[in-house]
Amino acid sequence: MNFSKKISYKNIACLFSCAIFFILTSCEEDLTKRNGNQSKNFPSQIINNADIVQRDSGFVTLKAKAPIIEKYELIDSPYVVARKGINIEFFDKKKPKVPGKITAKYARIFEYKKFYEAKGDVRITTNEGQKFAMQTIYWDQRKKRIYTTDTVYVTMEDGSTLVGANGMTAKDDFSEYTFYNNTGDFNSKRISEKKK
Repeated sequence: MNFSKKISYKNIACLFSCAIFFILTSCEEDLTKRNGNQSKNFPSQIINNADIVQRDSGFVTLKAKAPIIEKYELIDSPYVVARKGINIEFFDKKKPKVPGKITAKYARIFEYKKFYEAKGDVRITTNEGQKFAMQTIYWDQRKKRIYTTDTVYVTMEDGSTLVGANGMTAKDDFSEYTFYNNTGDFNSKRISEKKK
């Protein structure tokens, strides 16, 4: 009788361990399926106190500083975001010692599309001394165009001002730009000199 009890205990233990195995593997499969459907929109890289220098053939073309930069690479349209602001200096080979500057409270870069956006107290100073202020701006690097539909405030190097109430489009080097529904205070002598 003791022998049969030992066999039945062994059978019960074996059945119990098999049941636990099947329960655990079925739960594991459900977790795998559920995790596969979860969002992948989380940063794959985070850089704190970022200080980035971009060069082209040894020439510094850009310097960027940001408190935090997050890179999202695991999604269909990867992008880089600076949620706590960014400060950029861009350099032109014609005036390498006088950089242009861009500051904003938020910036996002779509690297594959070569498309950039900046938001929140955007300030741009060209290496010619022109100062632009707006709330948002977009840069399509492939088309070499910068544009916004926000009101743009411009202060020229001579102190004259311009307001583009319905935004502007510009070449990305600010060599030419168009303002929509504009007003301002211009230096008429300077305009007549440019016409000659």
